Amino acid sequence: MLSSVLAHPALAQATKAELDAYSVTAAERIEVRARAIESFDLRDRAARRFGALQFRSGLVLTSSFRGFGGLSALRLDPKGERFVAVSDRGSWFTGRIVYNSTAMTALADVEAAPILGADGQPLTRRKWYDSESLAFDGGTAYVGYERVNQIVKFDYGRDGVQARGQPIIVPPALRKLPNNKGIETLVAVPKGLPLAGTLIAISERGLDAERNIMGFLIGGKTPGAFAVRRTEGYDISDAALLPAGDLLILERKFSWLEGVHIRIRRIALASLAPGAIVDGPALFTADLGHDIDNMEGIDVHRDAAGDTVLTLLSDDNFSMLQRTLLLQFTLIED
Repeated sequence: MLSSVLAHPALAQATKAELDAYSVTAAERIEVRARAIESFDLRDRAARRFGALQFRSGLVLTSSFRGFGGLSALRLDPKGERFVAVSDRGSWFTGRIVYNSTAMTALADVEAAPILGADGQPLTRRKWYDSESLAFDGGTAYVGYERVNQIVKFDYGRDGVQARGQPIIVPPALRKLPNNKGIETLVAVPKGLPLAGTLIAISERGLDAERNIMGFLIGGKTPGAFAVRRTEGYDISDAALLPAGDLLILERKFSWLEGVHIRIRRIALASLAPGAIVDGPALFTADLGHDIDNMEGIDVHRDAAGDTVLTLLSDDNFSMLQRTLLLQFTLIED
């Protein structure tokens, strides 16, 4: 969660009434309106190439449904059509992206539902609101919660949004991450790649003794802690795997003088190991001269032409001054 004056009152200061006001209490179909973003660069509207990415299309999403917003993580099906997202107010959002050729045009079949605990009640009733990260391992979904520093497992393939969550055992150091700087990223590594069977969990800004960002390898053959080298004041907001296996890390930073910036770094998956400090080149950077907001979600898919497509999602913090954006880019492998 981006803590700035641009945001709705930060979750740390929000009252229970404010939290409940935006929480989903029952599953329901909702309408989401979409307005096209024609140009990503606000200074040069003809520009299409940005670092290693080429802009494809973007949407500004709005809804009269009060619980819509705060979207903190996104996962797509292999075609880039069906999606599952989580809100940082403890809700699922599911639906379908509609395309005209390669351009996104709308969202359809959107549903909202509360994330349920083992007792079948919304986890928000336990004051577990800050659901910030999402990963799928086949039909199993994992949702990461900041503040309580928990990861919850769901049989999503069987039960969908009605699945009941069970907290998993996590490393003791993960449980001690700073308040509101906890697990922001979850990635499940599939078969055939280095670290297959491992759940990668990376904090937003939980720092080790060398001021690098703490991460954890949970399960798999080599569990343990690692770190992502922190540079230029960026925090981590999400990550996704490329088809060949490299990890793309979405980062952001905010300052009074320079505003909001985002960056995507590429890190070799094989470099992640207990005790490692990993780093990688920046593929993409953007600032408020581009059509960005508080970008918190990233996922990757391949389109029908075989192009690698990156989808970015923003968290509007339920603020009238922020927006929910859905952006897509093609990764250009020069």
